[in-house]
Amino acid sequence: MSSNRGVVYIGPGKVEVQTIEDAKLQAPDGRKIGHGVILKVISTNICGSDQHMVRGRTTAEPGLVLGHEITGEVIEKGDDVEMLEIGDIVSVPFNVACGRCRCCREQDTGVCLTVNPSRAGGAYGYVDMGGWIGGQARYVMVPYADFNLLKFPDRDRALSKIRDLTMLSDILPTGFHGAVKAGAGVGSVVYVAGAGPVGLAAAASARILGAAVVMIGDFNKERLDHAARVGFEPVDLTKGDNLPEMIAQITGSPEVDAAIDAVGFEARGHAGGEQPAIVLNQMMQITRAAGSVGIPGLYVTEDPGAVDDAAKFGSLSMRFGLGWAKAQSFHTGQTPVLRYNRQLMQAILHERLPIADIVNATIIPLDEAAAGYESFDSGVARKYVLDPHGELAA
Repeated sequence: MSSNRGVVYIGPGKVEVQTIEDAKLQAPDGRKIGHGVILKVISTNICGSDQHMVRGRTTAEPGLVLGHEITGEVIEKGDDVEMLEIGDIVSVPFNVACGRCRCCREQDTGVCLTVNPSRAGGAYGYVDMGGWIGGQARYVMVPYADFNLLKFPDRDRALSKIRDLTMLSDILPTGFHGAVKAGAGVGSVVYVAGAGPVGLAAAASARILGAAVVMIGDFNKERLDHAARVGFEPVDLTKGDNLPEMIAQITGSPEVDAAIDAVGFEARGHAGGEQPAIVLNQMMQITRAAGSVGIPGLYVTEDPGAVDDAAKFGSLSMRFGLGWAKAQSFHTGQTPVLRYNRQLMQAILHERLPIADIVNATIIPLDEAAAGYESFDSGVARKYVLDPHGELAA
């Protein structure tokens, strides 16, 4: 294995590609493990969740190796790995999960009870998620490999579809989870808040689930124009603050069957400043009685840059009484990727879900990661895919 390089969080607003430690078959506490594998990273994506850390909006410490969206090739495996072989191409769910605890056995892998000593749930390269080293790198270690990894059935076919398949690690299952939990289905009317990559993935998921109308709201004109090009109804939030009225102009009704919050805690209102609960409140306003709201957008327990003291600890000014009065259902939390990734893989391989084009996947070298972060943060209508070994562009 040649020397490892990865994307390292330096401090608010800054990342660098540096030489990092070689991937090893050991847990964050240094224990050697036999259930893990070392992957040569084929593709690894920049995620909006990473941007929260890079902006300084979490308690992430400098030196963290970033990256939780990983696709790779098995190049080394532990003695306890039985169902994977050297050379297999695999998708890595962003959830680190043991496969043995109550939550994992019930497919709630987003809140595994054993891989993180501080709370339920683990992830690669993310603050407070158990210390697992991130995969925006040339090589990475994946624990509990037999349980966690999704093997692609045909190597050549997988590599030919890698721009799409790389989305299986997080963004596509996350969007799909949001759509499923919002109740999107045949003939439904769906509103998605946020035209970034997760919002587009949620919209694509609602469409494949059978939605009749899929609307996406945002302030960003470039992202709205892209959403329209790939077949969704754009809602330009710069044109007014009456969301029910804007929806009614498209569908004839001010309410929707299913609403999806793909924005999260850094939401902004029409005045320009942050209003961390505004999207949640709008979702309750526009969702019909007995409808559902899916919330794949990230909300945190600690936000050092929050606009008020309550929001610094995740306490938001929600109109919860409105949601209660309308008998609405809400679903939050990290997506259990393993619940969905095999079905979504099949949809990709059989040309049912061109997710790379929908999110405008754009491949860049690993060494250009800092520029990718800066561009993504400016609001471009792209999903950046890092190419650690220079193999994807060819």
